[in-house]
Amino acid sequence: MTDRYQLAVIGAGPAGMAAAVQADVLGLDTVLLDEQAGPGGQVYRSIDRSPLRGTRILGPDYAAGAGLVSALRGSAVEYVSGAGIWHIERGFRLALSDGDGIRLITADRVILATGALERPMPVAGWTLPGVMTAGAAQLLLKSSAVAVDGAVFAGCGPLLYLVAAQYLRAGLAIRAILDTTDPPRRRDALASLSLRASALRTLAEGLSLLAEIRRAGVPVFRGVEDLRIGGDSRVAGVAFRRDGIWQRLDGVTTVFLHQGVVPNLQLAWAAGCPPRWDAERLCWTAETDAWGRTAVPGLLVAGDAAGIAGARAAADRGRLAALAAACSLDLLSERRRDALARPLQASLRREEAIRPFLERLYRPRFGLRVPADDAVIVCRCEEVTAGMVRQEAHRGAAEANRLKSALRCGMGPCQGRICAGTVSELAAAACGVPVQTVGRFRVRPPIRPVPLDQLARLAAPEAAEA
Repeated sequence: MTDRYQLAVIGAGPAGMAAAVQADVLGLDTVLLDEQAGPGGQVYRSIDRSPLRGTRILGPDYAAGAGLVSALRGSAVEYVSGAGIWHIERGFRLALSDGDGIRLITADRVILATGALERPMPVAGWTLPGVMTAGAAQLLLKSSAVAVDGAVFAGCGPLLYLVAAQYLRAGLAIRAILDTTDPPRRRDALASLSLRASALRTLAEGLSLLAEIRRAGVPVFRGVEDLRIGGDSRVAGVAFRRDGIWQRLDGVTTVFLHQGVVPNLQLAWAAGCPPRWDAERLCWTAETDAWGRTAVPGLLVAGDAAGIAGARAAADRGRLAALAAACSLDLLSERRRDALARPLQASLRREEAIRPFLERLYRPRFGLRVPADDAVIVCRCEEVTAGMVRQEAHRGAAEANRLKSALRCGMGPCQGRICAGTVSELAAAACGVPVQTVGRFRVRPPIRPVPLDQLARLAAPEAAEA
């Protein structure tokens, strides 16, 4: 591994792999850095070594990732696995930690293909052992064929039903699905449904998943408004409210929560991109143009990090970002860039056609994003409760970084990845101000844990030259 590249791509999911391979085709000296042990990202996790690959359990969309991995393996891209990026400086210098210690590399251009994170669902009992996200449950299934019988799936969104269907195909029983989709939103969503063939095809795939679940006889409770997970040392039951009536499922030991995903942009903010609150999608984003270019010159964002649209759209965005990077380095004319981009842009429009429908239909309920119960923990790392945030906001600290200083929320190992949106929305609602007024936590290096002995062995460049 050298220390300087024309392009560094961070993240080996569909966007990162597609970007790196496209850049290699265009002649860029490219390194692809990823913290996982193998390529694939979250969507295609363990695609070349999953014990379930080649079966019908995970489905054809998962199998499609094999082509991207094959293209990466056959390219001249320098792929570095197990590389956790913990700092990025403009210019660009990247600090990464791997099994051999800390390395510093520089790149003329950087494409962040850091994917998405599951939106937290802070309900009573969500920190109990036995509770995890549906995405985490899927990763265990993909990577190790590990699963559990009798789980309750709670929340909304396509991934929730996909994982449930995959569980059923694996021969596992599901205790119940608690669907938190707000029924009135269905009409609003239908009004935004595109009649493009690609959107209708995606809709048909979703309806097929629901039919598969229904045929299996899984109890589905629709219109769930509130959720509480009970238990002392671990999950023991679930209570939920719908139509104003509380119901309970006893003897439950496992709960999978999910209410959509949001862009993972910690590195973008660390590099100086200003965070922007997207009131329609209810998440923090970074402003990008059609090529993925950001406010920081030379820094591009691709894939779900630039907006949630699925794996195929992520790959298209990765290739577009690679074209933009090559053009900015004078390795590609604007005319040639635009010609190569046209089919990618057309494909991207097809893939994005269904998004307005899905975003309106599966908009998470306010009460499942911002807990009314003051005792509910919102920052898991530092055990900060909703009541603590409200109290501090009412004292006049309705600004994210003042809350961070007072309560330590966002200072734990996750560095605010999980709690930032919740804390901002919670403080904004408590004080009756827009979320933008509260703002988001500032990102400080290191943005992920780094062993102290590795930092101690890292000599400053000035000292090394002396």
